[in-house]
Amino acid sequence: MRIASICIHKGEEPAISGENGICNVFFAGCNMKCSYCQNFQVSRKEYFLGFEEGTSGRLRQDNGSGRLRQEVAGVPQSWGNYREYTPEEAALEITGFLKKGINSVGFVTPSHYLPHVKETIKVLHDKKYSPTIVYNTNGYEKAEALSELEGLIDVYLPDFKYLDRKMAKDYSDTEDYPDIITGSIKEMYRQKGSTLILDDNGQAISGLIIRHLVLPGGSSDSKDILRWIASNLSMSVHISLMSQYFPTQLVCSHPVLGRTPDEKEYYDVVRTLEDLGFYNGWVQDLSSSMNYKPDFMKEDPFS
Repeated sequence: MRIASICIHKGEEPAISGENGICNVFFAGCNMKCSYCQNFQVSRKEYFLGFEEGTSGRLRQDNGSGRLRQEVAGVPQSWGNYREYTPEEAALEITGFLKKGINSVGFVTPSHYLPHVKETIKVLHDKKYSPTIVYNTNGYEKAEALSELEGLIDVYLPDFKYLDRKMAKDYSDTEDYPDIITGSIKEMYRQKGSTLILDDNGQAISGLIIRHLVLPGGSSDSKDILRWIASNLSMSVHISLMSQYFPTQLVCSHPVLGRTPDEKEYYDVVRTLEDLGFYNGWVQDLSSSMNYKPDFMKEDPFS
């Protein structure tokens, strides 16, 4: 597995982070190509493989570090950072955090490493560790694949990005995303239902939380997503309605994605959430876009 970071993250939903945070495993790479991805340093191939699109230079690998660097005009420049792990090595690093009192492990963007995730969980169980396992996914994966995770995943934390095919195509090169996400969300709901079970400290130990990031110019699709969830699942599902979008350097000059959502866009979606009768979950302040900017070139991306 190519893993960009295994670290404590306290910036998730309160029921996911709890008081002490969650040990998140951030995988390198992604099965989508979201042009605006805030984790582009590790999700986009041209970055995590060690070179930036449109530049020239030769690659070399630093001995022992697993870091690929690009030499431009003889000066090494680091664009991506990851290490290669076996499931046993990943489990060993995870247990170091579990021994410090962390109770949850999140696998972030795990779809393309699903067999490795299953094996890592098995190794943890073999070592007599039973943390809450959180599957933090973009939702772009087959329901049949998710069915293989039944009994292994405690909490599903999927993004529900689009129902609009044009947005899915233009922004993520996944025109079929609406077909895939609706199937995968239904499978997660089949496994977990609408009840989010919390421990005595208010941290989730079983259930489903659906995330949706409101994009600039995307409030109409956001409302359609909420209506779909209300019609096809339940109004008691926990919804995390996020306003934290910010334009990265890759889209800062984009005519639509080059800005944050404005107050009217976001709070129109919040009103729809309330009007539909959803009563579990979280909303964010508009200022949230300033608080969630990871830097995966750091040892702790969220410091």
